[in-house]
Amino acid sequence: MTKPESKKGGMAAIGTAGKCATGGSAAEQVNNGSVEPGCPDQIAPIKAKMMKQTSRESLHRRNTECEVFDDGTNTFFWRAHTVTVLFILTCALVYVTLLEETPQDTAYNTKRGIVASILVFLCFGVTQAKDGPFTRPHPAYWRFWLCVTVVYELFLIFILFQTVHDGRQFMKYIDPKLGVPLPERDYGGNCLIYDPGNTTDPFHNIWDKMDGFVPAHFLGWYIKTLMIRDWWMCMIISVMFEFLEYSLEHQLPNFSECWWDHWIMDVLVCNGLGIYCGMKTLAWLSMKPYQWQGLWNIPTYKGKIKRIAFQFTPYSWVKFEWKPASNLRRWLAVLGIIFMFLLAELNTFYLKFVLWMPPEHYLVLLRLVFFVNVGGVAMREIYDFMDDPKFHKKLGQQAWLVAAITVTEFLIVVKYDPNTIMLPIPFFITQCWLLGIFLIFTWTLWRFFIRDITLRYKETRRRKQEAPADRDRPLGNGNTAAPSGRSKLNGSSDTLRQRKA
Repeated sequence: MTKPESKKGGMAAIGTAGKCATGGSAAEQVNNGSVEPGCPDQIAPIKAKMMKQTSRESLHRRNTECEVFDDGTNTFFWRAHTVTVLFILTCALVYVTLLEETPQDTAYNTKRGIVASILVFLCFGVTQAKDGPFTRPHPAYWRFWLCVTVVYELFLIFILFQTVHDGRQFMKYIDPKLGVPLPERDYGGNCLIYDPGNTTDPFHNIWDKMDGFVPAHFLGWYIKTLMIRDWWMCMIISVMFEFLEYSLEHQLPNFSECWWDHWIMDVLVCNGLGIYCGMKTLAWLSMKPYQWQGLWNIPTYKGKIKRIAFQFTPYSWVKFEWKPASNLRRWLAVLGIIFMFLLAELNTFYLKFVLWMPPEHYLVLLRLVFFVNVGGVAMREIYDFMDDPKFHKKLGQQAWLVAAITVTEFLIVVKYDPNTIMLPIPFFITQCWLLGIFLIFTWTLWRFFIRDITLRYKETRRRKQEAPADRDRPLGNGNTAAPSGRSKLNGSSDTLRQRKA
């Protein structure tokens, strides 16, 4: 298998030591007059393909801020190893079948059989699944998370088809401590920043909030910023989720927080600092050079260590330009992305509540780690599908699965605890949300319908006013009459006589 990065993004590899350029980058060198003189055989085929590649390369150059240089080294690390994985898997199955005695515990055999089936599926997917848009640190890493996404969605479908009691008790097969109702906890309480009644520590309310969720909030929004790559969208999602917590605190008690916990601790400190650091990281990633050499082609040990560290950075960088107000399709897509982000955030809290999982349980952490790894790929696939629908004619596989998972999680919440979901929202909160929806609908109607119709009407009226002036404008010889068809096709009669003479 050839090195995956050398064919990603519509830009081929360029040698670092006077090697001939190939593909899209070589075509750019032909345009710039910088083709190596030692490669004359490449010029003709490159020119022949340039017209066919124009649209794809122009879109790539429009979206990509960096140019990638790669020496195309193909090492053992980048090969598929399909036969090796198949051989190891077969040996493991032969050992279990012929050499290992099967226990008589039905529950244990069931668990082990399910785990073995998942592992076989993961081995197949890691070696045979389709590659996504990311290739670092290795394409197999992202293929692994794609297969994990499929397994998680199938698990959610299984839970969805169980009764409420059976679904909650099924969680005991994963952890015997689960399957019991969660104890009631007080999340609001005393909201005084300075508590004069506590002479020992009047700021105890602030220190009580300094738990493990503070760095988790910061790290979460840092990663979300790297996924979305837009400051405005991140801030909108951050603020909107706080409004959702205000609106739904009558349903879930852990949404009930102090006002300074909402707007100072969450929005300004944790979320805001995470978004700021994420934007600084995006600026660095967009400016750094992307020049890749094989590890064994680097002479110094310092260079080798640096190359190993950069293996965990992107192969190339694409700046996301969402442009929601450019057309109706992009506007609706951005609204859909924000909606799905908020729904996935709400699912985190509601799933814990309906499946009786404490917030500190390792399954909650594993779900967050899962979304960290699949969310970036999904956002890239959504952006490619939205930005260039002619080239990316279908939604990416990871984006499709993440959307299905988000919807399935919400359906589990609705089925397992409909009474909590259907608790009536207070009237003044309902009025606020209806007002917000009305304003969004009104702006959409004005921006993409009324405004466009008005602009088209003004443009048509301007052209009609300019049309009589163009007809009355004198020609170059001072004759205002329009030339005849013969003079337009064959020239004037005097010119025709001169040709005959």
